[in-house]
Amino acid sequence: MIRKRTNDNSFNRFQQSSLWQKCTNFRSLKQLHAFLIVNGLNSTTSVLRELIFVSAIVVSGTMDYAHQLFAQISQPDIFMWNTMIRGSAQTLKPATAVSLYTQMENRGVRPDKFTFSFVLKACTKLSWVKLGFGIHGKVLKSGFQSNTFVRNTLIYFHANCGDLATARALFDASAKREVVPWSALTAGYARRGKLDVARQLFDEMPMKDLVSWNVMITAYAKHGEMEKARKLFDEVPKKDVVTWNAMIAGYVLSRLNKEALEMFDAMRDLGQRPDDVTMLSILSASADLGDLEIGKKIHRSIFDMCCGDLSVLLSNALIDMYAKCGSIGNALEVFQGMRKKDTSSWNSIIGGLALHGHAEESINLFQEMLRLKMKPNEITFVAVLVACSHAGKVREGRMYFNLMKNVFKIEPNIKHYGCMVDILGRAGLLIEAFDFIDTMEIEPNAIIWRTLLGACRVHGDVELGRRANEQLLKMRKDESGDYVLLSNIYASQGEWDGVQKVRKLMDDGGVKKKDLFLFGYGHRNKHTDPAVVESVSVDHDF
Repeated sequence: MIRKRTNDNSFNRFQQSSLWQKCTNFRSLKQLHAFLIVNGLNSTTSVLRELIFVSAIVVSGTMDYAHQLFAQISQPDIFMWNTMIRGSAQTLKPATAVSLYTQMENRGVRPDKFTFSFVLKACTKLSWVKLGFGIHGKVLKSGFQSNTFVRNTLIYFHANCGDLATARALFDASAKREVVPWSALTAGYARRGKLDVARQLFDEMPMKDLVSWNVMITAYAKHGEMEKARKLFDEVPKKDVVTWNAMIAGYVLSRLNKEALEMFDAMRDLGQRPDDVTMLSILSASADLGDLEIGKKIHRSIFDMCCGDLSVLLSNALIDMYAKCGSIGNALEVFQGMRKKDTSSWNSIIGGLALHGHAEESINLFQEMLRLKMKPNEITFVAVLVACSHAGKVREGRMYFNLMKNVFKIEPNIKHYGCMVDILGRAGLLIEAFDFIDTMEIEPNAIIWRTLLGACRVHGDVELGRRANEQLLKMRKDESGDYVLLSNIYASQGEWDGVQKVRKLMDDGGVKKKDLFLFGYGHRNKHTDPAVVESVSVDHDF
């Protein structure tokens, strides 16, 4: 354990140095820690406070290191506890902040206004309503509800977690003169789709800061009301990257991808530097448009912005964009150039290869993923099963399906089952496909039965096609394509009575024939009959 002792001369020399200001990354943080140990400063309370603050708050991504330092301090004071709770609440694991708060209470350290605010923010991120209400009760007992900082955090918690009545009561009681609670309450109403109330609050604000403008613009954008969002956007006195991101993301969400790209160009023209959030939205727009040239242009912008050091998220988005734009070569190049890959990286490239007909390469990459001890998820297995289906690899498909269930303990969903039915159907193993459906642990949907019906048409199995069609008709009776597939099965085997029965079934059910073309009309030989036989193509989309 670190015990506190002082060394005033060394500490004075340390304070006069510029090491704290230079501590901007993990490496410099460790160098700073080493400096403290060598100079006997690592047990001084004020220095420990700053060391914990820098590792938990100032330097990004060093929260684990902060926990290691904190664990060595025998008697952390309230500032250290609060700093650790605050830093943990800002990470992807805010539950750690709640755990620290519990430890703090168990060790008899009395929380202050900052403690309550930080742990309430963790509860908000976790949507832990019951615990948040418990913290509210302790705030009341401790007499901190009148504190502006705590009260505003309570409004933020209740507004975000759905108790708008409590948030409004706290707001009406004493918070109407401050912009922070106005924004929190406005965001709470907007998040629950109550845009009229949110806009009324926004309009009534005595003073609007940039956060308030961004809250309202984001609300309109998320609900697809882009005209209203744009009107507010044009009125904002001074915009930041969040303002631009809200508009760009809103356009992408509304499938107005060209408008999103135009907004991005305007952002750059006005000198506003985009961030990762901006580029993720723009890549999504490029992918939806399927425009490879625009995608390449965005890629160059990202490369320049990040000086070649792309985040995993951006690299994954680039792979997805290139795959959707039909350039699987570029997607592979991005993937192979990544220094660090996560499961989504592998999913994107394995799925992209499978969908572009490179089944062998897709399966090889999946095997490489397993060799490198990367853990696949349910999306990975959908991708590799699609690859097996396209390559006609029945044995491998069965093997990977069983691997998913028995080794990785992933419960198959409707997409996995659909892929297996497609694998068996394409291979002509129709009876096995029917048996497989019978053993499914979830109810088969219409897409699975239609997949099997399509396989019966390809392989000319009238009896099994009739069985699949019966199951389809139990689910839906107004899809003309289902009838046409069965009709084609009859026609392919020269069973023209069956064709006529299907025609009558459609007429009796009032099913409209659409997107069909005539086949075999007016010819009579061993393959055709004067009856009209419709054809239709089937796409599988699980």
